[in-house]
Amino acid sequence: MPRKVWIIGSQKFKLLFLLLLGVFITLGGFIINNSLMPVFSTNEEPAAFYRADIKEKKVALTFNISWGEDKALPILDVLKEKEVNAAFFISAAWAERHPDIVEKMMKDGHTIGNHGYRYEHYPRLEENEIISDLNLSHKKIKDVTEKDVEYFRPPHGDFNKSVLETVDRFGYSVVHWSVGGQDWENPGVDTIVNNITDEIKPGDVILLHASDSAKQTGEALPIIIDKLHNENYSFVDIEELISQAEANIEEIK
Repeated sequence: MPRKVWIIGSQKFKLLFLLLLGVFITLGGFIINNSLMPVFSTNEEPAAFYRADIKEKKVALTFNISWGEDKALPILDVLKEKEVNAAFFISAAWAERHPDIVEKMMKDGHTIGNHGYRYEHYPRLEENEIISDLNLSHKKIKDVTEKDVEYFRPPHGDFNKSVLETVDRFGYSVVHWSVGGQDWENPGVDTIVNNITDEIKPGDVILLHASDSAKQTGEALPIIIDKLHNENYSFVDIEELISQAEANIEEIK
């Protein structure tokens, strides 16, 4: 019995080839797009939070403290009077010396963050020295607060990508700032107030200091709070800003 041979004309062959090619391209594009989507939508690089990209007039007030007790207590009194919660990034060595002030911070509802132990510039340290400082500071702060704090601000606010990668392994969220009062320079109460209120935008993280070296912060603080309240700003916890859907993450190289 003779075999049947199917012969496809050149025009029909081209048409069939183009149809099959179109199917493969469409299918391939679907597979590639769906497999790559999670990769492009996930940011796994270490980052420092410094402000939230929001329209609501919300800001977070944060303080660094590493020395002294005379200025911290009046600042806590102002915050309590104005019914404002803040985040205090405390040096662990300072926390060891002043557990009563840390206890008052927590009792008043403020957030406690880690600000290191030795108060040295992390980028100048070897990785093992940073790890040692992180371990020690975390332990000492936990001894005082009985909590594993979540937020970390490197001493001097100084960090790079390598530092962030090391801190990230400890599970901390690094919090920087977007507006500072330069109060550690003691430039005058009016200047501190203007440094904050002239530059403020919704979602900003404000930096002030509660160490004894910042001699004018306590006087400037109620003016800053009242002025921002008059401009319809509200002070929120740092975790509320971080949880916002849209946030600016500082690119670190």
